[in-house]
Amino acid sequence: MKARLFFLSIFFISTLGFAQTPSKDFVLLKRGSNQKSQIRFYPGETITYKSKKLGYFITDKIERLDNDFIFLTENIISPNDIEAIDIRQKDKRNRTLRNLTALFLGSGVLLFSVETINSIYQDEVFEIDSGVATLSAVLVGTGLAMIPLRYKTFKNQGDNRIQIIIMRMD
Repeated sequence: MKARLFFLSIFFISTLGFAQTPSKDFVLLKRGSNQKSQIRFYPGETITYKSKKLGYFITDKIERLDNDFIFLTENIISPNDIEAIDIRQKDKRNRTLRNLTALFLGSGVLLFSVETINSIYQDEVFEIDSGVATLSAVLVGTGLAMIPLRYKTFKNQGDNRIQIIIMRMD
């Protein structure tokens, strides 16, 4: 009985080892050799791209990938036909810039509000110190200046490349 159970468990473990793993195919947006600037789109995710043939952005869902084509819900496109990809929601660096923007804007508004409440409570007069006003204006201005710095699109030109990575065990 123990021998049968032993051989059955060995058989079960060995069949799991030879089972095919699900594919991990993805579209890689690569900017240079730095891995932090690489962005991956997997099948099932939505992608917003601008085709060279059309002059506007299209949002579509990636169904599957082939060696030369990206099969979308309503289109089939080659990476060479893509002019730009919208990466506002996908790029990790945008989250950092968004958090820094919120930090500067929030601290400027908070400093101005605290100074206003403090002056009304202690002196019973609405009065703001010029140094605090200058500092809060600089903080708010820095936050507003950081808004356009976010990465919006990945352009398929120069060192920037769009690659299809197929990682199947056939």
